[in-house]
Amino acid sequence: MAYPTSYGVEPQLQNRNRLTTFLRIILAIPLLILVGGPLFAFTGWGHHWGMGGILGFVAFLMAIIAWFAILFTGTHPRGLWDFARYFMAWRARAVAYISLLRDEYPPFGEGAYPASYDVAYPDAPRDKWSVGLRLLLVIPHLVALFFIGIAWFVVTLIAWFAILFTGSYPAGMLPFAVGCLRWSLRVESYLLLMRDEYPPFSFEP
Repeated sequence: MAYPTSYGVEPQLQNRNRLTTFLRIILAIPLLILVGGPLFAFTGWGHHWGMGGILGFVAFLMAIIAWFAILFTGTHPRGLWDFARYFMAWRARAVAYISLLRDEYPPFGEGAYPASYDVAYPDAPRDKWSVGLRLLLVIPHLVALFFIGIAWFVVTLIAWFAILFTGSYPAGMLPFAVGCLRWSLRVESYLLLMRDEYPPFSFEP
């Protein structure tokens, strides 16, 4: 069965904007402040201590409230869950831009963008054991993502030079780059208590 949190990016390999690529980290500063960047996502722990930007810190605080709510009532308050989804959807678009996967500047908040994040509200009774032990259960993913993040950084740096010199994103690197973000965003969603299903150790959709 497909995992209930999905992420995808429409490929943009040719005719890339070299100027905005060169200045990407500067242009992305507002996004980094608000929703954080890809490398913060790969640190796992750091992201949820506020390194996911201002909205990431708010989402983390809401996850703490939701943790108590789920343990005592078995339900994730819908308003808290909706904010987490809003944050994660915005973040998913931002990291595609910051990671050089797209040249279009992502909208602030909701809006159409060629990077998609989707997750469904968990209607079934929540798994209180999974929620209660969430920080322990996610440790193997955080370890894996630490090393994957190093590889992702190298790939993205190579892609940066490739776009500047050739105007193209290397096609062979795209599945790995998107897969890294997909894995990380699934784990972040899991940490924010949006779903109870354990994330797969996989880059695949």
